Amino acid sequence: MKLYPYVIELKRPSYRLIDFISQLLLLISLSAFTYALFEGLPVNKWAIYLSTGGIIGWWGYCLFQNKKEQIPYYRIGLFVACLGWWYLPKGGWICAIYLIAGFFEKQAKFPEELAFDQEEIVVNSFPKKHILWEELNNVVIKDGLLTIDFKNNKLLQKEIQSGSNAKDEQDFNEFCRNKLQPKV
Repeated sequence: MKLYPYVIELKRPSYRLIDFISQLLLLISLSAFTYALFEGLPVNKWAIYLSTGGIIGWWGYCLFQNKKEQIPYYRIGLFVACLGWWYLPKGGWICAIYLIAGFFEKQAKFPEELAFDQEEIVVNSFPKKHILWEELNNVVIKDGLLTIDFKNNKLLQKEIQSGSNAKDEQDFNEFCRNKLQPKV
């Protein structure tokens, strides 16, 4: 595993839309499972009861996390709902949708980070992006704003997560200035 001298975490966006969609999917599952039980559809009742209980429990846990101002991850609830859909008649394709949604929910909430070392800048995304120092004109942090100026006239400006101070910014900017100086 490679160690980077500087890892900059970008400011997190609001995840309200992602959370809303996840909660809507869980509500749809609960409604479908309740309907299946009351209509007497040929289902494994214990699997549906366990799925329903698991969804309600995980949803409550996520609401508790949200109240503590932590990021709630609904993916476990989506995976439990996936299992419930598996036991419903013709629910296999919906199960696949919930499985995919569970994987993407985690990836969508993954913190965006940029790691800087002697050779390159790595953007922690899926897939990872590598930016060579030769592709850049300038990299600077000023007043909590990271600016990356590419040689192809592309400009990237992002707010960074709070926690850096003037000394950290000065050290980082000096590191980048040294990497961008033409080699003699």
